[in-house]
Amino acid sequence: MANLTTRGRGAGSSARRTLTAAARAAAKRVERVEGADRVERKDRVERKDRVERGSVDTRRSGRTVLIERPDGWDDPPEPSPESFEEDPPARRKAYPVVLVVVLAVLLVAGLIAVAVLGWQYRDGRRAEQARGEALAAARKAAPVVLSYDHRHLDRDFAAARAHLTGDFRDEYGKTTKTVVGPTARKYQGVVKATVVEPADGAPAASVVSASPDKAVVLLFVNQVTRSTQVSGPRVDLNRVRMTLTRTSEGWKVSAVDAL
Repeated sequence: MANLTTRGRGAGSSARRTLTAAARAAAKRVERVEGADRVERKDRVERKDRVERGSVDTRRSGRTVLIERPDGWDDPPEPSPESFEEDPPARRKAYPVVLVVVLAVLLVAGLIAVAVLGWQYRDGRRAEQARGEALAAARKAAPVVLSYDHRHLDRDFAAARAHLTGDFRDEYGKTTKTVVGPTARKYQGVVKATVVEPADGAPAASVVSASPDKAVVLLFVNQVTRSTQVSGPRVDLNRVRMTLTRTSEGWKVSAVDAL
């Protein structure tokens, strides 16, 4: 009996130890759960407090990670709109200078354009005036320059030279003295030139080209020649290109070409 009692007592002690260990484990689990609940409640309270103070961005979803601001940290200043401009005072100062330069360039260009247009207009008016003056001078000079009579050659040649200018005047003087004069005297030559009058609206004289100081005129000229070499008068229908140059004495003939 004593042995049974001892075994029974030992078994009871073991059972009690087992129950005691289980109780402790259960108590620890309860403590851990309660501790976790307390931490979670505390964390919720702190998050709520920070959200209310605006230190947490509530727009982001998921778990929020809070970073404490270090001691001595100062928030950077808010950027001002002027900081995004590139040297606005300097640019404001440069605007008037650039504007003045642009306006000056436009003014100069405008003055040049006006001067060019004025020069072209004046040159055109002078050229148009030259056409009329040169045509009239050519019609007047052609009969004198292209005519002569053996009975008064010196007078005719002098009258012709009055309508000439430049090198052509000198060339005419040499030719009439060495060729035309001696031939006319020998054969009693008489040449009478006339500018053809317009017929059926067709001009007998026209300006080929003209500038304020030079013009080229085309004329239809009839020449009637008499001499001892021919039995009767001979009529030549000629086209003559006459170049005229403006001089201090008016328009003078500087070249004559038979076409």
